[in-house]
Amino acid sequence: MTDFAAETSYNEHLTVGATELDAIVTVTASGSGSTRGAAGEPGGPDAAEIIILDVSGSMGGKTRKLTAAKQAAAAAIDCLRDGVQFGVVAGHEAAFPVYPVWGPLVGADSGTRAEAKKAVAELKAGGGTAIGQWLLEANRLFPDDPGTIRHAILLTDGQNQNETEEQLNAALAECEGRFQCDCRGIGTDWRPDELRTIASSLLGTADYIAQPQDLEADFRAMMQQSMSKVTGNVHLRVWNPVGATVGFVKEVQPRIEDLTGRRIAVSEQIGDYPTGAWGDESRDYHVNVRFPARGIDEEMLAARVHLVVDDEAVSQALLRVIWTEDLALSTKLVPELERFKQEEASSRLTREALEARQAGDLDLATDRLVRGLEAAEAAGNAEQAENIRRLLEPGPDGTMRLKRDASDEDVIIADMGTGRTARLGPAPAAGDDQNVDEDA
Repeated sequence: MTDFAAETSYNEHLTVGATELDAIVTVTASGSGSTRGAAGEPGGPDAAEIIILDVSGSMGGKTRKLTAAKQAAAAAIDCLRDGVQFGVVAGHEAAFPVYPVWGPLVGADSGTRAEAKKAVAELKAGGGTAIGQWLLEANRLFPDDPGTIRHAILLTDGQNQNETEEQLNAALAECEGRFQCDCRGIGTDWRPDELRTIASSLLGTADYIAQPQDLEADFRAMMQQSMSKVTGNVHLRVWNPVGATVGFVKEVQPRIEDLTGRRIAVSEQIGDYPTGAWGDESRDYHVNVRFPARGIDEEMLAARVHLVVDDEAVSQALLRVIWTEDLALSTKLVPELERFKQEEASSRLTREALEARQAGDLDLATDRLVRGLEAAEAAGNAEQAENIRRLLEPGPDGTMRLKRDASDEDVIIADMGTGRTARLGPAPAAGDDQNVDEDA
């Protein structure tokens, strides 16, 4: 059984007239036995996996992308636990099941793994790209059992040219909440914003694969990560008193994901925010709460944050505030909160820079990139700072400016880096709360 603990990092002292609170809530899951049922072995929760491969024309030829994709899919299939229901879907301007060709998903064992890898090896490239159709085919194949953890891996090398944006959005709306999907782009002809939208809608990750030979290790890592998930149907539940509202809820570690619009109303004062499945891991959430100001030395319980599994609260963190005239108290900074604010700023500024670059506004792009770099450095995210530096160069006066000949690869790497954050040091241990915190 998984144990969940919640930690909080925030300044409970508010200056006179203050009407909002920002807090980091760190949720840690442990004791799940997520190493149980390793590849090729039974055990673990009910799960279903589908690998979705782009087989459009651009994946073939001398690019070796389809060859690498087949090898990667085979490696991922080998990582499946015995008994996990699985299948493979291929897509171009349409989608079709590769394995099993007929009927529902099948349970993984030595025989079905071998059959699936043989079917994948026979795939050929040709046609266009309609990712919404691929997702709908996977959605059709996934079992309806609400207790099953459903996950997909999607690979593409191109833009969604054979269906409209409205068709893709409609497909995402149909798939949202049904399964999670980790997305990967290979080459430089796909759109980061498009892939990120798919991953965001389906509570997955999106990333860039630079070379075909890197696919196999990445697919194996994604499948191993999925096999470690043992607790599904998990929500972050936020309660507010009458008069208070949630400004936003964002996951900020290990990725930046705004969950605000996903709120499921439990009551007028309670909302649930889906988090996806969990193994033994730690995640950080930025919770913003807004309320009317109160008098000096008055206190208020601004929010109660639970992690909820199958509608049962398994941890609790309380966010209490008190108004004060003591500036030393009310202006005290919280390092964790400040760092994530810098991470979020770097992400926003970098995306604004790349949009300005695309529009031809090089001065604005330079300004946003330099500021995004400063924010990444302040957050301690050395990887993203280096990604941004690759798009800059010193000008004649020594100041940094946008590199006019930046490669498409460097642009994509910086763009995809905006969704990831860096963890500095270990996550807080259960019981090491910095503020008020209680376990349910």
